[in-house]
Amino acid sequence: MQPTWDHVLITGASSGLGRALAEACARPGAVLHLSGRDATRLETVAAACRAKGAEVRPVVLSVTDAAGMAGWIAGAGRLDLVIANAGISAGTGDGTEPPAQSRAIFETNVTGVLNTALPAIEAMAAQAPGSDGVRGRVAVIASLAAFVAAPGAPAYCATKAAVQRWAEALDGTERHRGIRLHAVCPGYVRTPMTAHNTFPMPFLMDAEEAARRTLAGIARGRVRIAYPWPTYALARLAGALPPGLRSWIFSRMPAKGRASDDAS
Repeated sequence: MQPTWDHVLITGASSGLGRALAEACARPGAVLHLSGRDATRLETVAAACRAKGAEVRPVVLSVTDAAGMAGWIAGAGRLDLVIANAGISAGTGDGTEPPAQSRAIFETNVTGVLNTALPAIEAMAAQAPGSDGVRGRVAVIASLAAFVAAPGAPAYCATKAAVQRWAEALDGTERHRGIRLHAVCPGYVRTPMTAHNTFPMPFLMDAEEAARRTLAGIARGRVRIAYPWPTYALARLAGALPPGLRSWIFSRMPAKGRASDDAS
């Protein structure tokens, strides 16, 4: 049975996994707060969610806008589940990662997550617990790339590792206030972001399946939600290799291109 939450906020909801999560949470009685940077795509997702009976409140907003994010979250009312999904991806191509690209990835994937999660946590701390005894849940979308320092995508791997470890560490303290955090680490998901990849993507799954696994893991209270397990095992193995050997192996694999799209 699909888990349900009454009040849900999702960033990067205009495409990819964010879209699939929004549609999976849509049902009669649910209130969905959805953000994205593309107004047309966001309204398409909102219409699909309304067709399922949900009340949808979309807003065109970038997660890098700290003041805008704080105001949006503060004005949302009760929030049972917040999913910090917005993120961007790009690799080095055949050379060094450009400084501007590195900064943009960190600004969205790390600062954008903080701009989402921190005001959400404070808002949740002031609200009453739900029927499960939890005041609210914050899920951070990381990646299995968090466990591998891949030379072809240094900023992406680093940012996903940062938010994965931050969420897992913070859950240990915030649960004392009745707030849970979840680090979601998907493998390859069929989205506009991965459409740019020219290398093999083992166990590639549809966004709808990734959304189902994500929400099921949150409902079970798992701090780390990593899937699919074969890719997770490979990522942990690759991450455990000596750096020199890992770099040698990755140097013989196709590089991730620079022109990757975003999921926000």
